[in-house]
Amino acid sequence: MAVAEGSLVALNGHRDADAPVRARHRQLPLSPWSLRLVADLAAVSVGLARIPSVGWANAAYAVGVFLTLGMVGTYRRHLALSTLSELPRLFLGAGIPLLLLGGASPFLTLPNTLFHQALVTGIAVVVGRTMTYAVIRAARRAGQLQENAIIVGAGTVGIELSRVLKAHPEYGLVPIGFIDDVPAQPGLDLLGGMADLEKVIQERNVRRVLVAFGPRGEQELVATLRSTGLHEVELHVVPRFFELGFSPGGPDVEHVWGIPLFQVRRAALRAGAWKVKRIVDVGVSALLLVLLAPLLGVIALSVKLTSPGPVLFRQRRIGQHGHEIEVLKFRTLRVNSDADVTWSVAHDPRQTSVGRWLRRLSLDELPQFWNVLRGDMSLVGPRPERPHFVSRFSAQVTHYADRHRLPVGLTGLAQVHGLRGDTSIEERARFDNYYIEHWSPWEDVKVMIATVGVILRDAVRQTTGSDRPGRTKPRVARSTGVSSVNGNGTTNGTADGSAPVAERRSPLRRGRRSTTSGDSAS
Repeated sequence: MAVAEGSLVALNGHRDADAPVRARHRQLPLSPWSLRLVADLAAVSVGLARIPSVGWANAAYAVGVFLTLGMVGTYRRHLALSTLSELPRLFLGAGIPLLLLGGASPFLTLPNTLFHQALVTGIAVVVGRTMTYAVIRAARRAGQLQENAIIVGAGTVGIELSRVLKAHPEYGLVPIGFIDDVPAQPGLDLLGGMADLEKVIQERNVRRVLVAFGPRGEQELVATLRSTGLHEVELHVVPRFFELGFSPGGPDVEHVWGIPLFQVRRAALRAGAWKVKRIVDVGVSALLLVLLAPLLGVIALSVKLTSPGPVLFRQRRIGQHGHEIEVLKFRTLRVNSDADVTWSVAHDPRQTSVGRWLRRLSLDELPQFWNVLRGDMSLVGPRPERPHFVSRFSAQVTHYADRHRLPVGLTGLAQVHGLRGDTSIEERARFDNYYIEHWSPWEDVKVMIATVGVILRDAVRQTTGSDRPGRTKPRVARSTGVSSVNGNGTTNGTADGSAPVAERRSPLRRGRRSTTSGDSAS
């Protein structure tokens, strides 16, 4: 069985700590990390063997243990291996399936041997994990299971971290050098500056990036370090002021000889659950297109009969990784040609009677389910923007370009938090990047539920004539709200699909927020 996660560096025998490292690939017939699966399989087998007869509930419990152990994170590749530290999660893995089966006891007949099986399985899992970690530590000390690592920051903490890793091979990391923009101390292996990080990762077969203290500020590091998420590398950060106890806890924190390392979450595109997102996008968008077909037909006919021009408005937007996509909307204004660079216009006299209601009820966005089905967009993600404004805001708004790391969405975290209309682009970019860094399937579910609430709330407000915004906030010169195109080429709220603004002004100089939602779903 080949190593499933990341490439390991096989080092024959011991080496001089100061000798240069050149990574070599070697496919191991059985990774020591795989021994955890073998040990857990043996543990559940022991639990089954200790009962006189195996029923469906016993088999379901055994399968549940495997699934739960994976869900609580016991199969991650830790640096510091400690069964005692992992004990609560191991007990969760053995206990949660028992609790779930016990909850069904009023409706199902459970065997009396189930509790005994769980007790034996839990003990066997702990014993097996202890033996497995002993094998992994021995392999690391023998130089057979190690990963190349680079340290960002050649300061005092970075130098000490390198010394610790060289002196303690049981952590499984080989520090091959430093990345820093300032001259390093004599004798340190400086591999390059921050601009060289991606190149060094690829050329040196780096599997771990450790961020220690350095002279650069955090904001200067963020964009560069985010690029590591596109590679098969793990990112660890030494928390500032950890000497004073300001250090996060939990399973994401490793302690390397007294130095805490916070492991940054895996990039969303590398997470195993990310594949499920596309399946859900296809299934939900296809189902809604079928169910909403009669409504789509009525809207299309209404648009066609109320004004000349096409039913659908098509516009180029920027999608994932800066690629252009064609976004669809029902046309809500009479045809014009100033769509690509014109800012938003509220209460536009060219708005058709049908278009006004389509905007109010967010029905003009329904054709974008076809964009989702086609793969241009996702149900949830950062809202797409026009090329003109993407270029402009990428140069003016910090980390704005980082929001294009994932597919754009029909709705997003920023929009359900009220950042629609004439609101701050900096704040939208912050929410979009937060969503990317903390993505999970449940996060998508929360955003979709919140989107339905926003649509219903805005529809009621528009229908009753109550145009008060959901929240008010002070506006300052930093506001850079982007306009969204409506169905005919002028802007329908923000270009990320939000509310229109009161008048045609520069997005960098607007001071008040519109309350008319042109794209409640975004």
